[in-house]
Amino acid sequence: MSIYRQIATRRAGTLRLAGAGALAVAALGGLLCWWAAPAPIAPLAAPPPAPSAAVLAAGARIVALGDCMVCHTAKDGVAYAGGLGLRTPFGTIYSTNITPDPETGIGRWPLAAFMRAMREGASRDGHLLYPAFPYIHYTRMTDTDIALAYSYLMSRTPVKVRQPDNELPLPLKMRPMLAFWNALYLRPGPAAAQPAAALQADTRVERGRYLVDTLGHCASCHSGLNLIGGERQPPFQGGNIDGWDAPALTHLAHGEHPWTREELADYLRSGLSLAHGAAKGPMRPVTERLAGVPREDVEAMASYLMTIQAPLEPAAAAPVSPPQVAGAALFAASCASCHSPSAPMMALSGRPPLARSSTLSNTSATNFVQTVLGGIAREPGSPVYMPPFADILSDQQIATLAAYVRQDAGKPAWTGVPETSARLRKEQNP
Repeated sequence: MSIYRQIATRRAGTLRLAGAGALAVAALGGLLCWWAAPAPIAPLAAPPPAPSAAVLAAGARIVALGDCMVCHTAKDGVAYAGGLGLRTPFGTIYSTNITPDPETGIGRWPLAAFMRAMREGASRDGHLLYPAFPYIHYTRMTDTDIALAYSYLMSRTPVKVRQPDNELPLPLKMRPMLAFWNALYLRPGPAAAQPAAALQADTRVERGRYLVDTLGHCASCHSGLNLIGGERQPPFQGGNIDGWDAPALTHLAHGEHPWTREELADYLRSGLSLAHGAAKGPMRPVTERLAGVPREDVEAMASYLMTIQAPLEPAAAAPVSPPQVAGAALFAASCASCHSPSAPMMALSGRPPLARSSTLSNTSATNFVQTVLGGIAREPGSPVYMPPFADILSDQQIATLAAYVRQDAGKPAWTGVPETSARLRKEQNP
C-alpha cells in the first residue's frame, strides 16, 4: 500500500471514529437533557391577587435580606430587571429579569415555579439555572419566606428587559451539565428545625445563623471556589468576588484590630465602622440593602458571626520597608486632605486613622488598589465618598503609595502591586 493510500485510510478511519464519537456524544447529550431537565410548570393564566400591605412589607424585608436587588439590577438599570454581568472564573453570567413582566421576567410564574427555582435551581420552563444564583443557600429558606419574596416581586412594576447572552465557553453553555454540579453541591429542601434547647439558648444567634447561611448566602462570597465552582469547606475562609477580596469571617474577633458584635452590626447596617473603615466593592450595595431592614436582623447576623470565630495562626515577622520619601510626597498630594490626622474629615467625623482600615490589614493589595483606582461612589445619605485616581496615578505610583501607607501602619510592603494594579485597571476597562 502506498504512503498516500495509508494516509487516506487513516484519515477515513479517523473520520469514522470522529463521526462515531460525535454520535455518542450527541446520544449522551440527549440522554442527559432528558434526565436532567425538570418538567415545565404551566404558566399563570392571570396575575396573582394583590397582597396586603403587611405581606408587602414582610416580603420587602426578605428580598432586602436576600440581596436580590444587588445582583438583579444592572449598572444604571431598572431595579430587579436583571442584566448585571457577574464575572466568574468561568466567564460572565448576566442576571435575569425578576420583575413581573410576562415576556422577559417572571410575570407568568406561579408560586410553585418560583419555589422550585429557589429550592432546585430550575426555571419555570425547566432549564437549569447557573449557580451564580445562590440556590444552594436559598433552598434552605422556609416556605413562608419564599412565598413572601414572591409576593413582593410580583407586586412590582413590570419592566420589559432581556439580559445579554451569557459569555461562557461551549461546555458550560450546555445547561444539562449543571445536573452533575447539583448532584455534588445541592441538598434541596428547607433547613432542619433546630432542637428546642438550642432555640432557648439564644434565639438571636439562631436567627442570625438562618440569615447568614440561607437568605444572606454570605458563604457565596466569603468562601473560596474549587475548580468546578463549588464552595470550599469549611466556609467563610475568604474568597474573591468581582475582582475584590472578600475577607475571612472566622477571624474578625482575633485580628490586629478585633471587631465587636456592636461594631459589626453598625457596619452591616450603615456600611461604615468608625473603628474599621467603610464597605467597598461588592459589599457596599449589600450594606445599602441591609440599611432598610430592622436593626434586630443585623444584630442577629453579627451575633451569629461572633460564634464562628477561630484564633489566627501567628504570622511570621516580616521586615518593614525603609522610609518611603516618594510615597510620602504622593500621600501629601493625593490623600492627606482627607486621610491625614489633621484633615477636617478625620477631626469632625471621629473616624479612625487610615492605619486601622481593614483594607490595609489584608494580606493582599487587591482591595487597596481597587479602592484607589475606582474610588467610592457618592450615594444619597451616605457620608462615605472617595474620588477615583485611575486617571491620575500610574500603576507604579499606586505601588509607591501602597508601600508608604503600609509602612506608616507598621506593616511590610505588599509584593507585586504594579502588576496587580495593571491587571485590575485592565479588568475595569476591558
